[in-house]
Amino acid sequence: MFNGWFQWFILFWIFLLPTLLGIGGFFMFRKFLKSLPKKDGKSDLDWEIYYVEKTKDLWDRETLSLLEELVSPVPKPFRDVARQKIQGKIGEIALKEKAKKITNDIIIKGYIIATPKRDHKFLRKKLSEMDICTEKYEHLFQ
Repeated sequence: MFNGWFQWFILFWIFLLPTLLGIGGFFMFRKFLKSLPKKDGKSDLDWEIYYVEKTKDLWDRETLSLLEELVSPVPKPFRDVARQKIQGKIGEIALKEKAKKITNDIIIKGYIIATPKRDHKFLRKKLSEMDICTEKYEHLFQ
């Protein structure tokens, strides 16, 4: 039935194209769900942006470089999204604690809370590579 290389090429694309479109659609749908307003009138994305903007003056070079180091294992196409989510959670924690500046402790707390449970194994590995003790943060891994 499929004798020539062109026919195999077409068959390959028949399966590859819908697969790639499905994967892309899945991530677009997740982003769409995050942008839907909640009961308070703001979406999850709105809150992330609010916390990032509200606390942008509390960051210094050292804490920003720590954040960059923590999100470095995330694949490049998803890194900006992960950084914003983590930075939003860190900002939320900083505002709740009425912090005068973002500290390493707040960054690690926000990093753990913002990371999905399925990725905690990689998170622990990254923290141990950076010689950060996780004993006092164990309650956040639950």
